Amino acid sequence: MNLPETESWTVDDRCTNCDVARQLAPELIRERDRKSELIRQPRDEAERRQLLAAAHACPTRSIRPGTGRLDPAGDPFPLALDEADEVLLLGHNSRRTAGANSYLCRRPAGWVMIDTPRYSEALAARYQALGPVTDVLLTHRDHAAHGRAYADRLGARLWIHEGDLAAAPDADEVLRGTDPVEISPGLVAHPFPGHTLGSVLFVADHRYCFSGDSLYWSRTSRDIEVQEAVTWYSIEEQSASLDRCLDALRFEWLLPGHGDKQRMPAEEADRRLRALAVRARALRTEPVDFAAVRW
Repeated sequence: MNLPETESWTVDDRCTNCDVARQLAPELIRERDRKSELIRQPRDEAERRQLLAAAHACPTRSIRPGTGRLDPAGDPFPLALDEADEVLLLGHNSRRTAGANSYLCRRPAGWVMIDTPRYSEALAARYQALGPVTDVLLTHRDHAAHGRAYADRLGARLWIHEGDLAAAPDADEVLRGTDPVEISPGLVAHPFPGHTLGSVLFVADHRYCFSGDSLYWSRTSRDIEVQEAVTWYSIEEQSASLDRCLDALRFEWLLPGHGDKQRMPAEEADRRLRALAVRARALRTEPVDFAAVRW
């Protein structure tokens, strides 16, 4: 199927290298000189849909069709991640959270939002139409910008760890210490200091791990990794968090704020985490270097 010439896509120089577009359209967009660039035009409708998703997720709106205007009718979000329809990727990543991914996870009492997209009334109404949103869970301070706005609009409780409380001082629920906390049946918060003092992993039903910026899937190494090049608190503490949580963490989906998502058998995830724990023990905190991130 040939696509119309008027939809000749471009990526402009406002790109901040958040990696979101490359996650959603990996065969069409690549990294070059710490920016995303278009490899080629989409060849069929499936590839066009990938670019539409990337465009509606891009926090700088750098990805555009030849018409210059994104048609809201082409917005694919929220986007179900698997056949279970239990987790939705929200897109509409925010510049105020450095372009982080955010999610809705279905629970018996309603949905929980993990981190947030950019705030708009239209998006909030879209999520409200799906059913009640009971909680907004912040993985750490870097992703807190829109938490209060969404919690207030959706009538939800806002959660953050005490280590990052300064980013959401009016949170309704504050996680403390390093022991796991069951937020609701089957939904457990695992405090994970390292990337920031108050970083947290949220694990639902031993299936979905919402890891914030603590763990991610790297396309470069084809493995679970930590962002040792971007550590605001302590990579040594992050290694200790990983060691402490190894026996408690079990999941099939790794769903980070930054970096790729990945689905794998729980046994494989456990094996990869244990190997990562060994590698992480040798890491030492260094100055932040965004150029060294292994996407």
